[in-house]
Amino acid sequence: MIEIKGLSFKRDSRFIFQNLEMTVAQGKITAILGPSGSGKTTLLRMIGGQLKPQYGFLKYKGKDIASMSRSELFGFRKNLGMLFQSSALFTDLNVFENVAFPLRRHTNLSRQAIRDLVLMKLNAVGLRGAASLEPSQLSGGMARRVALARAIALDPHLLLYDEPFTGQDPISMGILISLIKSLSGTLNATSLIVSHDVMETLTIADYVYVIFDGSVIGEGTPREILDSSSPKVQQFINGTRNGPVPFHLDAEDLEKQLMVVEKN
Repeated sequence: MIEIKGLSFKRDSRFIFQNLEMTVAQGKITAILGPSGSGKTTLLRMIGGQLKPQYGFLKYKGKDIASMSRSELFGFRKNLGMLFQSSALFTDLNVFENVAFPLRRHTNLSRQAIRDLVLMKLNAVGLRGAASLEPSQLSGGMARRVALARAIALDPHLLLYDEPFTGQDPISMGILISLIKSLSGTLNATSLIVSHDVMETLTIADYVYVIFDGSVIGEGTPREILDSSSPKVQQFINGTRNGPVPFHLDAEDLEKQLMVVEKN
């Protein structure tokens, strides 16, 4: 469904990606793992057409997303469901209206049909009883589930998950893992998860990419990733402090920098 080839993207002089290559198989759950700051969210924004690569291409069903016209891009986004890292609920709308928003915006369904669909989506995430609540009345886990109900409101062909497990308690995390897996099968949707929560993601992924320093450093099935011989992959998977993946960004020598006397 998605093909990324020779993709390079930079901000100022710093490359976020360099010759990145990966594919997302239709109907499967593909995971992209990597340390914080490795460009995972940036990649989702590029898939959504918010950012364009300087080199290479990113295709959806053979169509280059960066070259899509405005109308083509909007049509593509109707088939795209996005679970934002921050949930991104509309604070001035209650739970029901948050989920109803894409249905009101992109369809001509009757009020009754929208009502029924919203209740069905909320029921799927276990929050039909929260329909009248305001976002400020929700816990973090509940807000994430409402955001998921909104993401699937239009039964999209492609679902993007940006750090879906961050900040979740064990029960909420277990529910989200189960929901993502079941929705992928129920909707026959293609799912792309970006995360740094390794074990949770590996339990549901069909195929995994590990990215670092702008490129893929490991790929394969979850078992193949766990058994990888790459020191970088193993350091990330096991969360070890010492290894080839540095904790600090490149910077001037600290002692030398501290010796500089600033002028008032």
